[in-house]
Amino acid sequence: MKTRTIKKDKINIITLGCSKNMVDSEVLSGQLEANAFDVVHENKKLDHNIVVINTCGFIDKAKEESVNTILDQVELKRKGKLDKVFVTGCLSERYKQNLEAEIPEVDAYFGTMELPGLLAVLNADYKTELLGERLLSTPSHYAYMKISEGCNRTCSFCAIPLMRGSHVSKPIEALVDEARRLVKRGVKEIMLIAQELTYYGLDIYKKRMLPELLDQLAEVEGLKWIRLHYAYPSKFPMEIIDAIKRHPTICNYLDMPLQHASDRMLQAMKRQITKQEMKDLIKEIRLQIPGICLRTTLIAGFPGETREDVDELKDFLAEMQFDRVGIFTYSHEEDTSAFKLDDTLTPEEKESRAQEIMEFQQEISFEKNQLHIGNVYDVIVDRKEAGRYIGRTEFDSVEVDNEVIIHSKTPLRPGDFIKVLIKKAYDYDLEGEVANISN
Repeated sequence: MKTRTIKKDKINIITLGCSKNMVDSEVLSGQLEANAFDVVHENKKLDHNIVVINTCGFIDKAKEESVNTILDQVELKRKGKLDKVFVTGCLSERYKQNLEAEIPEVDAYFGTMELPGLLAVLNADYKTELLGERLLSTPSHYAYMKISEGCNRTCSFCAIPLMRGSHVSKPIEALVDEARRLVKRGVKEIMLIAQELTYYGLDIYKKRMLPELLDQLAEVEGLKWIRLHYAYPSKFPMEIIDAIKRHPTICNYLDMPLQHASDRMLQAMKRQITKQEMKDLIKEIRLQIPGICLRTTLIAGFPGETREDVDELKDFLAEMQFDRVGIFTYSHEEDTSAFKLDDTLTPEEKESRAQEIMEFQQEISFEKNQLHIGNVYDVIVDRKEAGRYIGRTEFDSVEVDNEVIIHSKTPLRPGDFIKVLIKKAYDYDLEGEVANISN
């Protein structure tokens, strides 16, 4: 007599948006794995029967991508290729009622802080003892580490506090313990992320504690690189720069989103800083750490932005000579204070301005990259691609920054640290050969 076999559930997690969402998905995966579920990230084999979509609701493009992804998965469910579709994350937090009404085929929607509820509908227990444990979706040699949740800043364009709530820091001892566990699993580079790094500790320690956290993380044995993302420029604590100088494991790299350089725009954006104050801060940071890589992010097409504002921003970029620049087009977000302003620029005009600024920065990037030719740098190997090895210097973060094309006569492994002599330089990449290997 044949016995019918009940196929075990397999859960695929699709992550949209930023690295902070990625960490949330990794935490969810860790919980599911601890509950003996078969769980995968971005499964290409399509042999799963349950999907969890971790959505982004930051700007219009991200919201559109999230909705389209939900619709794609619902269509697979309609065709009988999926049993269940669940949605979580920022879009679900902000527009849950709308989504439930417009896409009722989704089995359940959850907000950003509703992990226990999501686990419950999946028949999984929320295991508090797993706090900080994750199933990494990144290559094993690097990981993101979220040091706080939410944001207390009041930037007029930003809806993140509406989706993520107020700033909540994780205790230092919990983060150090998390870093140690990551290193035991092979992680060599940790990228610290938060909505606002410099605010870390104010809620639980009553003072800014990022330098103290860095001091303790730098002592974690086996951790080679620590990288800082998303530092707010207003009232920037220079003690962070002192900590970078103290520890060779902290990369000479700082990601500081400035958003604009026109005082008119900075005031309208409620950035609590002036162009001159930003200039003074950048000059002081470079005085303290010559050669530090400074990355910034900008917004094009904010309400009221004029041609003169765009030209002023380009002049600022020419003077400040940032190593890395990213740019978003302004998204008119309801319930933000900027939503009251007239969003008069068309999407095409915003894109045109963003493209103009990036083309201007491209020339700066090319000229700065030429200065690396002939120098030898420590490079971490990320992957092998088309017969070549691809890596990064300490001046480059994952996906958003430059890469180094490495020519090597001997095999290299992801996570290897090697010395690379730079032979060529392009707009956004370097190319070189192995000088010698030193793991």
